[in-house]
Amino acid sequence: MRDKTVGSQRSKLTDIMTRQPIVRAYELRQEGIDPPTISRAVKAGELVRISRGLYQRADSDIDTLQVLAEASKKVPRGVVAMVSALAYHDLTDQMPRKVWMAVSVKDWSSSTPSYPPIRIVEFRDRYMQQGVEHHMISGTRVPIYSVSKTLADVFRNRRLVDRSVAVEALRATLDQRKATPAMIAEAAMAGDAWNIMRPYLEALTSNG
Repeated sequence: MRDKTVGSQRSKLTDIMTRQPIVRAYELRQEGIDPPTISRAVKAGELVRISRGLYQRADSDIDTLQVLAEASKKVPRGVVAMVSALAYHDLTDQMPRKVWMAVSVKDWSSSTPSYPPIRIVEFRDRYMQQGVEHHMISGTRVPIYSVSKTLADVFRNRRLVDRSVAVEALRATLDQRKATPAMIAEAAMAGDAWNIMRPYLEALTSNG
């Protein structure tokens, strides 16, 4: 009877990891997978423990998008933001070494996971709620700020993001038509970045 239970859990674990290459231990427990089954899968080389409580299917390749999914799992109240959000939206050539995650002041913690490397940025509650989108990455629903919201954030936080990076992202947004000038302006006003962004947006749109 025990062998049948173990086999059933192992089969269920395989099904879960096929759908979702990155998963937290507590999510597996919620699905009825006990810790010994997880440990056996790790010893068998089917799972890789990439950090405490976080596992990845052994035959799945790590890429930049999967790192966003992992970061989202490690900071469940955070939102992918700033340069990482620009990179996700293909608005910058910058490849951040850490995943930029915004958290509200009340959720801030001085400790961050060793993997994946994460850079925490504190946002006021009203900034946290603006422009959040959800994208499915490796079976994980990852919160990422929208294009317009991210532009507002990088212009507002000029001490964190170089102005040249923000301006190039704004130009790329307009060139690729990922947001209209009106959408960008509205987000900038809501995000207290309009006075900073306005001359750049007007200069880039003055010829049409």
